[in-house]
Amino acid sequence: MIRHREEYLNIFRVGEPQLRLLVAEALKGGGDYSDLYFEYTTYGNLMLRDSEVTSGGLHVDFGVGIRVLSGEKTGYAYSESTEMKDMVAAARAASAIAGGEGSTGSVNVTPEEAAAILKRSHDLADSFVPLHSNGERCVRKFFPGEPNPAADRYPVEIHWRRTECSAHLPFLNKLEEAVRRRDSRIIKVTATLAFQVTDVLMFNSLGELKYDTRPLASVAVSCVFSQGGKTENRSVSRSWRMGVEMLSDALVETLAEDAVKGIDERFEASRPKGGKMPVVMGAGASGILLHEAMGHAFEADFARKGQSIFTGRIGQRVCREGINILDDATIRYNRGALNYDDEGVPGQKTYMVEDGILTSFLHDRISARHFGVTPTGNGRRESFRYAPIPRMRATYMESGTATPSDLIGSVKKGIYVDEFSNGQVQIGEGDFTFYVKSGFLIEEGRLTRPVKDINIIGNGPRALAEMTGVAGDLIVDESAWTCGKSQNVPVSCGIPTVLIESLTVGGE
Repeated sequence: MIRHREEYLNIFRVGEPQLRLLVAEALKGGGDYSDLYFEYTTYGNLMLRDSEVTSGGLHVDFGVGIRVLSGEKTGYAYSESTEMKDMVAAARAASAIAGGEGSTGSVNVTPEEAAAILKRSHDLADSFVPLHSNGERCVRKFFPGEPNPAADRYPVEIHWRRTECSAHLPFLNKLEEAVRRRDSRIIKVTATLAFQVTDVLMFNSLGELKYDTRPLASVAVSCVFSQGGKTENRSVSRSWRMGVEMLSDALVETLAEDAVKGIDERFEASRPKGGKMPVVMGAGASGILLHEAMGHAFEADFARKGQSIFTGRIGQRVCREGINILDDATIRYNRGALNYDDEGVPGQKTYMVEDGILTSFLHDRISARHFGVTPTGNGRRESFRYAPIPRMRATYMESGTATPSDLIGSVKKGIYVDEFSNGQVQIGEGDFTFYVKSGFLIEEGRLTRPVKDINIIGNGPRALAEMTGVAGDLIVDESAWTCGKSQNVPVSCGIPTVLIESLTVGGE
């Protein structure tokens, strides 16, 4: 949702002359670049457990983060107040951390000095044109212009801030009733709703002014089933950047169906024998393995520090022809969608792997400057209290040409999996372990008995290289995924059905 510029300036009680003075003050003691990130977020949540409201609340967060870059050094400070004296103190703290002056007091830079300082910052960035490996000069791109409401990726019909939290309780009651109707073995149901609206205003020493209003809401339902003295549980969720209009009867039915899906197989499932074998990963939620085991290694801060297994491999083949992997901020209403990232760079679609060749990392402004490329819109942060770092948005693999039955039919003995949890990944080495919540044994090209309580163990780059089949059934999963890489940010992931030639299955 994109409103008029003046509304954002009013929210944070600042004017454009103040913004220019503030970044100039941050750079007065030295530094190449400075930016401001203002944020006003309202949070709400409701939990219904066995027909009783057990928790709920509304919360507000407000403040500004100020960053100063000086060569390879970064200084960052924040203030929970947007009074000028408090922001100046934060600006000077950031400057001191980055190696500049750390004096305190009221702003003392004049408008004329501010103009000169900002011109110096712009000229420094404009002159930064390092050489590509082929000897050609890089092109430094800036992002002028104001946000365009017509291009908004998450317009809202019914605003969360204009609706009482208690008005959402009937939806949760309806969801619990719909779930219980579908299976008599259910002994406990927990239904939750979490929503937030974030207004952001961003300004930097290049003179770029960007603003955005980001809605985000998630609905989840967890069930405990009991049969023959055994219990099983299942949790499902949906999350979008939408308003209250997402709480529809259709969503109730979808979640209720998903909540009881596959429970018969869960009660029948057993632990198979382990070992190395082919693994077919089902479309959709299996994309979490793509996110964790491969996507993080594409984030440019790891590559810049030499910690990624893909460091130095741009232009090299990393998997078979026909495989394309991308990170996308442009999917309308998606949990990972962004009009702008948290550095004011337009959200975009970025291919990391094209036809099996590694073509790009995921960049914020710092890594883009280091590699001499344009930022990809992946600078993200948990809140104004954190500096931005390269993060994924919606990460997925494009569809291939096979069918799921082709892939399963090609396996003599292996495992089919479609739900993961509790993954662990070593970014530098690319090694991963994922716990599999549900799946099936594959015998002679057919899905046979259900399996559970197994681990999938492997290496991300090796698994990518040994991906021998990709089906044409891509699903970008719409569950409430959150990525924690020192900061928590909302993401989504997806994948078509794929066949990996060999992974270690931890079974009996």
